[in-house]
Amino acid sequence: MSAPPDRREQILAVALQAFARSGYHNTSMNDIAEQLGVTKPVLYQYFDSKRALYLELLDHVGRDLVIAVTTAAGRAGDNGRQKTVNGMVAYFTWVDANRDAFSLVFESSGRVDEEFADIVKHFEDAAAAAIAPLITAPVSAEDQRTFALGLVGMAEAVSRHLIAEHAQFDAARMGQSIARSEEHTSELQSPDHLVCR
Repeated sequence: MSAPPDRREQILAVALQAFARSGYHNTSMNDIAEQLGVTKPVLYQYFDSKRALYLELLDHVGRDLVIAVTTAAGRAGDNGRQKTVNGMVAYFTWVDANRDAFSLVFESSGRVDEEFADIVKHFEDAAAAAIAPLITAPVSAEDQRTFALGLVGMAEAVSRHLIAEHAQFDAARMGQSIARSEEHTSELQSPDHLVCR
């Protein structure tokens, strides 16, 4: 028989569900303690505050997503096109398997609260930095990053829609569809020509 998860992991799992469903401001440490069947002082043995608990969750979830994408992309070797496909498929596979975690980062207070929004932006930037080298269009590194941010934004918007609709989806097909949009970047010029100076 396997050992039960430690108390810290139990707290994180319950807090993830609570924050994802009710948001940071509408979730109290009492709510989390009650769902765990413990008293609030037990939570404070592991986390100094609700904010500390939320920040640890954001960090854990964001790192998990970025690792899933970069690990999958790395399995494609030097094939840039396949790296992009693998990365996008991994993204949607992660979203499908971690809907509460996605909501925690991209739907709840992580988007509204300025302090937390900076952390979310950091994860978006990390995802774009991981994807940018996979862009195979003959453009500058700066433009690769711009296109990568577009792919990340598209994937995030599609994921938000799917989760809001409680939709079942094929992660591989969805990831391949988003990755296919990268193919069209080779037809684009540098976005600099669109900027008025």
